[in-house]
Amino acid sequence: MDVYSEIPNVNAHLHSPYSFSAFDSLTDALERASDEDVKIVGINDFYSMDGYEEWNREALKRRLYPLFNIEFISLQQEDQDNGIRVNDPNNPGRTYISGKGLCCPPRLCEPYASQLANVRAESNRQVKEMCRRLNELLTAFDAGFNIPFDIIEDFFSKGLVRERHLAKSLRMSTYTHFKNKQEDIFVFLEKIFNGKPLKSDMWDLAGVENEIRSNLLKAGGAAFVPEEPKAFLPTDDVRKIILSAGGIPTYPFLGDDANGCYTEFENDIEKAVATLQQRGFFSAEFITTRNCIEALEKYAEYLHDNGFIVTFGTEHNTPAMEPIKLSARNNTPLTERLRQINYDGACVIAAHQARISAGKPGYVDENGVADTGNRNLFVEEGDRLIQQVIQ
Repeated sequence: MDVYSEIPNVNAHLHSPYSFSAFDSLTDALERASDEDVKIVGINDFYSMDGYEEWNREALKRRLYPLFNIEFISLQQEDQDNGIRVNDPNNPGRTYISGKGLCCPPRLCEPYASQLANVRAESNRQVKEMCRRLNELLTAFDAGFNIPFDIIEDFFSKGLVRERHLAKSLRMSTYTHFKNKQEDIFVFLEKIFNGKPLKSDMWDLAGVENEIRSNLLKAGGAAFVPEEPKAFLPTDDVRKIILSAGGIPTYPFLGDDANGCYTEFENDIEKAVATLQQRGFFSAEFITTRNCIEALEKYAEYLHDNGFIVTFGTEHNTPAMEPIKLSARNNTPLTERLRQINYDGACVIAAHQARISAGKPGYVDENGVADTGNRNLFVEEGDRLIQQVIQ
């Protein structure tokens, strides 16, 4: 067996039904990972640690190594004031932040537990108002059905309701009401889309739900509700929540778009890395299908060579079911170097979360200072832990 094939496959960023996911269940995600020979799997839900214990139990049953992560949407006020887009291509200052290697079972002390609970409550409040407006629209068009929020909350989500849950519920209710008759469905959707015809094939369910979301639930849509400022904690507050939960604050790079363009924050990798270090980030990640292989190589290698741990994932936080095994844009396989960087990063996270859960010092201390001088020792320790499970 050559060295390349010996590097275990890692997907360190997978959303589950505890936020929104392409997967029907946690076990669905893990079964697919096992089928695709992905050995290290990281749950990475928005604002939620609720799936950790099931993820741990079910991953180990399948000889997969579980990583315990979380994701937030934060606000970097300085960047917003200066009109700098960070890793949200449309909203200056808005910044996605992940935490890697949190404690399992979850732990979070005050005031951080209340801060997290408030953010979840605000997110649900916004989506509940969207649901109310959506039902007003359905009533105005004499749809003959509505989509009660409590039903969505109980049957489509696991406590955190996202706008994608609304889109899925509306699509399912529409199909049921019109008995899957394509002509009636297309006429109805064109009507509530304000005269805009559906472009997707009827049985491209992910495409139909994306069009519902785009036409009704995003800015300019009849059911759109803007997010309140209190929905976004300052980036440093999010960093403190992650540290309190035992995790490693991690910056998700957006990277290059289809035209080879970057946000203002990420365009200069050297400047971005210096700013991240100043803000207390020593870990980064990429959703690899967004980026061309050349951009991934340039950015990931620079980050790794400058002391960062780097991991990759796929998200799966849309209705579309894509492979769990990683690739770059256009299904380009990752290079051996990228796979090794990803595995090394997963090893550090594995060692960190094992130490933290045992009450020992991890890769970052309580202030978020990383033990970069001993990164290789964490890689070796994490590799031993992982191999014990996946062999």
